[in-house]
Amino acid sequence: MRAIWAAALLFAFTGAASAQVSESTRASNAAFSQRLPWGDREDEDFANRGFVAAYDQPQIRTADNSRVVWDFTAYDFLHGDAPDTVNPSLWRHAQLLARAGLFRVTDRVYQIRGFDVSNMTIVVGDTGLIIVDPLSSAETAAAGLALARRTLGDKPVVAVIYTHSHLDHFGGVRGVVPNPAGVEIIAPDHFMEHAVTENVIAGNAMSRRAQFQFGAGLTPGPDGQMTSGIGLAVSSGTFTLIPPTRTITHTGETLTIDGVRIEFQLTPDTEAPSEMNFLFPDFGVLLIAENATASMHNILTPRGALVRDAKAWADYLTEVLRLYGDRTEIMVNSHAWPRFGGDRVRDFISSHRDAYKYLHDQTVRLMNAGYTDREIAEQVRLPASLSARWFNHGYYGTMMHNSRAVYQRYMGWYDGNPANLNPLPPAEEGTRFVRAMGGEDRVLAEGQRAFDEGDYRWAARVLNNLVFANPNNTAARQLLARTHRQMAYQSESAIWRNMYLVAARELEEGPPARGLPTQSADLIGATPTSYILDLLSVRLNPERLGDRHYAFNLVFPERNERFGVTIRNGVLVYERDQTVDGPTITSPRAVFLQAMATQSMARAVLSGQIRIQGSRRSLEGLGEVFDNPDPNFPIVTP
Repeated sequence: MRAIWAAALLFAFTGAASAQVSESTRASNAAFSQRLPWGDREDEDFANRGFVAAYDQPQIRTADNSRVVWDFTAYDFLHGDAPDTVNPSLWRHAQLLARAGLFRVTDRVYQIRGFDVSNMTIVVGDTGLIIVDPLSSAETAAAGLALARRTLGDKPVVAVIYTHSHLDHFGGVRGVVPNPAGVEIIAPDHFMEHAVTENVIAGNAMSRRAQFQFGAGLTPGPDGQMTSGIGLAVSSGTFTLIPPTRTITHTGETLTIDGVRIEFQLTPDTEAPSEMNFLFPDFGVLLIAENATASMHNILTPRGALVRDAKAWADYLTEVLRLYGDRTEIMVNSHAWPRFGGDRVRDFISSHRDAYKYLHDQTVRLMNAGYTDREIAEQVRLPASLSARWFNHGYYGTMMHNSRAVYQRYMGWYDGNPANLNPLPPAEEGTRFVRAMGGEDRVLAEGQRAFDEGDYRWAARVLNNLVFANPNNTAARQLLARTHRQMAYQSESAIWRNMYLVAARELEEGPPARGLPTQSADLIGATPTSYILDLLSVRLNPERLGDRHYAFNLVFPERNERFGVTIRNGVLVYERDQTVDGPTITSPRAVFLQAMATQSMARAVLSGQIRIQGSRRSLEGLGEVFDNPDPNFPIVTP
């Protein structure tokens, strides 16, 4: 099983190709710069305010010192004006994200920033520390806490709060709580369900696409990775999870933890399916999780996920203003920098809310006027009153991508035109496209013409057809890679840049030879068995199964679980606490999963780790009927 975020490990860096910037890209970035609100310097103040100390080592490494988890020097190149290879707005944004260290927000609230893709907030209680969102990795979270304790003293961690169910907000918990005994772990309702299952069924595809989104393997630099849009990068340490001891079940719920009062607002199905904001009323500090940050977010993440609800997102921001607006003087969030001053906070939330509401409403207006998702994406742009705000820019999510996500939520993938109801698959369409254009040389010439004119979107479309028709056409692959790089250099969105650059690299070098380490014992252990059986269901290969069928019972004694399982007609069906007519497999769950993953069931039975009561012969070949999908399947080639 793969943890989706592990595909985004960015510190196994490879070299980047030397940058060759076209005149069209230079002109595009120069024109883009002229439209930016350079007079607005508020973010620079907020990003620097309250700096206390930096980490005293250039890197964070694993406990055995064998591997770099985080490199503080990776973004040292971010000084001066933007080079031609970087969109000037993204360059500015990256400079602000790169401010790393311990920051004092107010008397009893501190933040660790620049240690991971996310922030860790530390609240000083009467006797100890309350940790909010302990980063992605145990190593970065431990290093951040060690830095904080140099200022705050060696206080114990008395509680941890997870704002939501994405791994970069809980994965480092064992770095701050090695022994959870007596420590309160607080999370929003349905946290565990979503934290461990959001990426199970489609995990392999999501992980692969996440390599593109987060720029896996790209070196940070003027012609390489330029942050992840909402943070620098995802750390590559140990992903952990401690289940909550208490869940917040409704808006308006209050807690007092170590003398600190907290009021909660649940915001499900916004940025995450399980998420919450909360107010520290005694400090006037609102922690708004990832529901409002220094960039437009994704309504549908490019790595793949269930589409989010832009209307609900905007509505929850309206609610947070009503609940806490007049009692808030400082806003902190799970990414980027805080906002200071009640008026500035309310202005920020209102404007950010309006951006999501405008996105939703205008997309639906055009949808109801008969426009398709692609047509809407070309038209929907924020009005000047909203687009002039840096924090509404698309460093992560973009208006073009998000408008299509809103369309998908209501209408699905089909645009209503029957010509698009049953299209040819890419390789077949590419072959016919090349034939219609008069052959590969003519297609390549058209791609070159479009490239030379700076018409990179058309060049990419033309050349992609040629590559899918003939993936061995080296000239087409090289020109398409050059095209993707120019599009990357022009992109304001960090993740669009990443996707273009990874595509360019894979056109030139092919997919990575091996996958990245992606397993977490805590996450696997917390995954319900029903979800694991669902994963086996979608890995069942009917061609390998043929006309065979299986019926057996699964018993995991340490979990007090029993399942009746049947496999026939290319379908795996299971029921809990039911018995089928067949042998019974009894084993620790971890042993059974390992045996299935490695097709070593027979060895596990011989060793006594797995016991079978009944006919063993009826189970012959069981492990062979499931796929072990390639974690690095091709995306930019057939």
